[in-house]
Amino acid sequence: MVGFKVVIGTKDGKCVQKEVSEEDSKNLMGKKIGEAIKGEILGLTGYEFEITGGTDYAGFPMRKDIAGMGRKRILAVSGIGLKKKAKGIRKRKTVCGNTIHAKISQINLKVLKEGKEKLAAAPKEGEAPKEAPKEEKKEVPKEAPKEEKKEAPKETPKETPKEEAKPEEKK
Repeated sequence: MVGFKVVIGTKDGKCVQKEVSEEDSKNLMGKKIGEAIKGEILGLTGYEFEITGGTDYAGFPMRKDIAGMGRKRILAVSGIGLKKKAKGIRKRKTVCGNTIHAKISQINLKVLKEGKEKLAAAPKEGEAPKEAPKEEKKEVPKEAPKEEKKEAPKETPKETPKEEAKPEEKK
């Protein structure tokens, strides 16, 4: 069994991602969307979370109104897994049930009660923010400029001179 990726939505509108180990993920098995869980399960003491959804290994979303663990094809009118394009549109969609099982890869949580520690570890004042390693630029040898083929200037069709009106000759 593989651990889950947990996405925690905080009250200030930011999200924090956390990987959960296999040992901790066993405690989440069988929980349903809408249930409250304690933060100790995830290693965050003092916190309390609510399960708001998730996705399985293939990206199908979990829906609260579908009981069980497997995937089901539903005729969706609105809600999770459907983008409403027009009024009255119904669409057949594949979604997961509301229970966490081994094939779930991501679980979405909402903070109900905050603990003493902050979720997003901000860098301390004495530390500089981590920078991405700088890549060495390799110089590419410049090629000689390619000679452009010069096309012959296009000839414009010559207009035939209009015949001038000749004065009539008198006999």
